[in-house]
Amino acid sequence: MAETTLDVRALDKEQAYAALEEQLTAILDGIDDPIAEMATMSCVLHQGFGHLWTGFYRTVAPGLLRVGPYQGTLGCLDIAFGRGVCGTAAAERRTVVVPDVHAFPGHITCDGRSRSEIVVPVFDRAGAVIAVLDIDSAELGTFDERDARALERWVRRFAR
Repeated sequence: MAETTLDVRALDKEQAYAALEEQLTAILDGIDDPIAEMATMSCVLHQGFGHLWTGFYRTVAPGLLRVGPYQGTLGCLDIAFGRGVCGTAAAERRTVVVPDVHAFPGHITCDGRSRSEIVVPVFDRAGAVIAVLDIDSAELGTFDERDARALERWVRRFAR
């Protein structure tokens, strides 16, 4: 199936997420493979919004995240729970919105162009953190509560 990802940068956030979610749902219809879902979700979000880096860090051992499907430049390979924005979101089991990554204590710089970031924990059916969704922007203050709520809704698919 040849799909073209939508470019939603001209839409307001609610419309943008709704359009991309509709596309994602159609693409993933009948797919029950978390890696394929992560890869496709990364692509749809990355291409749709034009972010700097969009992807997942998967829990591969107790307290350890490893880079998973993503779009963008090289990511950090391993991140311990509690380290940086990704590790904080995983350890605290909450979405972390960072308007300025240089103001976040312990921020891990994988790409020096990153200025703002959002990280959303991904839970399985039993409530365990199986991954985090990490999105970086080259602009300050890109992410807010609208992004957090939409992305939290998106990653709920992994708990089915």
